[in-house]
Amino acid sequence: MNNNFVFYLSKISVQILLDIIYFPLWWYSVGLLRLLKNLGLFLQERWMVVGAGVWLKNIFVPMYGQRDFASRAISFFIRLVQIIFRFVVFLLFVIISFIALAVWILAPVAIIIVIFNKIF
Repeated sequence: MNNNFVFYLSKISVQILLDIIYFPLWWYSVGLLRLLKNLGLFLQERWMVVGAGVWLKNIFVPMYGQRDFASRAISFFIRLVQIIFRFVVFLLFVIISFIALAVWILAPVAIIIVIFNKIF
């Protein structure tokens, strides 16, 4: 029983040490690529939710099927306001994504700096 304990304790200890060494490599390679892929999917989904593309595609289509000049002008300006608002909302999502990327890249460095400042 005691022999098994020492054997598995050494294997687990070596595995934990290897995981600690591998973590920064994973964080800045595989983890970063996964984050970039997920941020791209997030932005694609946000683009569909915001719906600015649909509004942009239909900017010159008159609302309610009325074809006179006044209706077309009103439709154009209402849609233009909608498109601008929706692009601003999408831009906020892009900014949030860049902040998430910056936090991902800088978090380990910041944690190490804080730890060294506390120790020394």
